[in-house]
Amino acid sequence: MLLFPAIDLFQGKAVRLYKGDYEQMTVYSEHPEEIAEDFAACGATCIHIVDLEGARNGETPNLETVCRIVKRTGLFAEIGGGIRSDDTIRRYLDAGLSRVILGTAAVNDRVFLQQSAKKYGEKLAVGVDIRDGKVAIKGWTEKSALDAFEFCRYLQEIGIGTVICTDISKDGAMSGTNHSLYEQLRRDFRMKITASGGVSSLDDVRRLAAMDLYGAIIGKAYYTGAIDLRQAVKAAEL
Repeated sequence: MLLFPAIDLFQGKAVRLYKGDYEQMTVYSEHPEEIAEDFAACGATCIHIVDLEGARNGETPNLETVCRIVKRTGLFAEIGGGIRSDDTIRRYLDAGLSRVILGTAAVNDRVFLQQSAKKYGEKLAVGVDIRDGKVAIKGWTEKSALDAFEFCRYLQEIGIGTVICTDISKDGAMSGTNHSLYEQLRRDFRMKITASGGVSSLDDVRRLAAMDLYGAIIGKAYYTGAIDLRQAVKAAEL
């Protein structure tokens, strides 16, 4: 299983939210590229980046910071947050990002989603952010009426290869991840599933790896020291 340590960006800083709440934001560093360099030093080969401002307004205010992270590390880098046009996809891929993640646009614009899936293939993923069984959008600030599993079935039908699935109720709560959710996703779908939200211990990493998931994202647990990233990278490989 691949491990994706995460950097969430807001006004050029590395931050974390509690359960997706912008009012409960902790700033961890004003130099996100230095955090990314530590990821690489710990043995990580991938990085998950989220532009929290972009997620709310559909723009790319942290593009310069993202470019510095990519250039300084050379890691396989995926990014989500506010990617709602082909121009934005191209901007990120041209900047050296390895994969872009559609969220709100995947829910609200099926034509754009299908066109992007055909055009970009494995360079495109979809984020399925779940709150109370429904897909949340616009930086988790709104809950759609779309059932999360029905949406995943649709994504598989149109050829999406990679899905990043977040249980919002677990994100940043340091209470463990939703293992039963990922077991069901792994059982029901052929897509590459990345677990996100609440991965807060080495046991979480080992259990997710044992499910043969494609990947897992580590966020707050890295920043608080609850997980030693070097040990987590090794645990994910078992």
